[in-house]
Amino acid sequence: MLPLGGRAPEFTLPDQDEQSVSLSNLLRRGSLILYFYPADFTTVCTRQACLMRDLHADIEQAGLSVAGISPQRPATHRGFREKHRLPFTLLSDTDKFVIRMYDLRGPLGIGVRRGTYLIDQARYIRAAVLASFRISEHEDLVRRAVALSAGRSSYRERTVP
Repeated sequence: MLPLGGRAPEFTLPDQDEQSVSLSNLLRRGSLILYFYPADFTTVCTRQACLMRDLHADIEQAGLSVAGISPQRPATHRGFREKHRLPFTLLSDTDKFVIRMYDLRGPLGIGVRRGTYLIDQARYIRAAVLASFRISEHEDLVRRAVALSAGRSSYRERTVP
């Protein structure tokens, strides 16, 4: 994972509708919850996406936005988004270029590790979680980010191995 307090690398990727989306575009509205996941339509990835969907109203109300990145093609993302009624952007990183930039390659460079970053509008990483199967760790980051943005709580930055 990238270090807390470091700058998040700029990128541009196609979304589920094959439109180019950059990190800067995603940050225009406010801080961003950027999560990386291995594959659409798999059990754990579906649970994670549906968690983000279920928290989406709170995320938006706190002035945050969310986007997911995985190596599937835009058409696959489109179907995944439609099937699970996901109201946020899914980005296609078929070459795993951004996945490598964000240090989320799987073991031996194969696959993608499940990671979530909270990135502020100046592109600084404020929180991060790396947890392959413990979706609750990602949920905790999102809930704390929402609470912090809404001014209800303090957030302790951490990375979970």
